[in-house]
Amino acid sequence: MQTESPILSIQNLRRDFKMGTETVHALRGVSYDIYKGEFVTIMGTSGSGKSTMLNILGCMDRPTSGHYILDGEHTEKLKRDALAKIRSQKIGFVFQSYNLLNRTTAIENVELPLLYNPAISAAERHHRAIEALKRVGLESRMNHLPNQLSGGQQQRVAIARALVNDPVIILADEATGNLDTRTSYEIMMIFQELHRQGKTIAFVTHEPDIATFSSRTITLRDGLVKKDVINENVQDAKEAFEALPPPETFEEDE
Repeated sequence: MQTESPILSIQNLRRDFKMGTETVHALRGVSYDIYKGEFVTIMGTSGSGKSTMLNILGCMDRPTSGHYILDGEHTEKLKRDALAKIRSQKIGFVFQSYNLLNRTTAIENVELPLLYNPAISAAERHHRAIEALKRVGLESRMNHLPNQLSGGQQQRVAIARALVNDPVIILADEATGNLDTRTSYEIMMIFQELHRQGKTIAFVTHEPDIATFSSRTITLRDGLVKKDVINENVQDAKEAFEALPPPETFEEDE
C-alpha cells in the first residue's frame, strides 16, 4: 500500500472531440496513479485512447473534464505558458522517431531542453549533457550528427536529452517502435537501469513483449482502463537480449 503522494494522478479523466455533428468520446473517465520510482507501461491498440492519453500526460492537450495532477500541480488549470514550463522542466520526452535536429550534434541535441532555463550557464549545460550521454553509453559519439548514428544510437541520444533536465517523469512514446528486436532490448536495458536508479517512467507501447520489462501495465480499451496489473515476473532485458540468436554478419566494403 502506497503512503506517499503520487507523482502523477489521473482522476476521472474525459476527453471528447467534436467531429461534425458527432462527439467522439476518446477517454471516458480514466483514473490511475503513478508513484515515484515506478516503471509503468501504458498499452492499447488503435482507438483505445492511448494517443489522446499521451497528449494529455505530456501537457500538449487538456482534458474535457477530470483532473491531471503532475508533481502536485493541477495541470488542467494552468495556462499555456505554465504548461510549456512543465513540459520543459518536469517531463522528459522520448519519441518513436527520435525527434533529433539533423544538423546538430548529439551533445547539442541533448543540451536543447536546458537552453530555455536561464538559471543554467553554458558550462553547466555542457557538463550536464556529457553526463547524460555517459548514462546511455554514448560519450564517444557526442560530436556525431544524427545521420552518423544508428537508430539505436539516435534513441540513446533522445533518452539522454530526456534525462538532462532531471525530470520528475520520463514519458516514452513507442520508444522502440522503429527499432529491431535486438536494438529494442538494448533500449529496454537502459530504461530498466534508469528504473533501478529511481527514475519514474511511463512507457506507452502497443507491444506486449515490451510491457513485460516494466513493473506494472495499464491497459486501455475504448477509452477506459481495462486492466491495471503489477507484473509479478518482470523480464530482464539483458537476459532477453543475450538469449536472442546472434545477428547475421555481412562483410563490409573497406
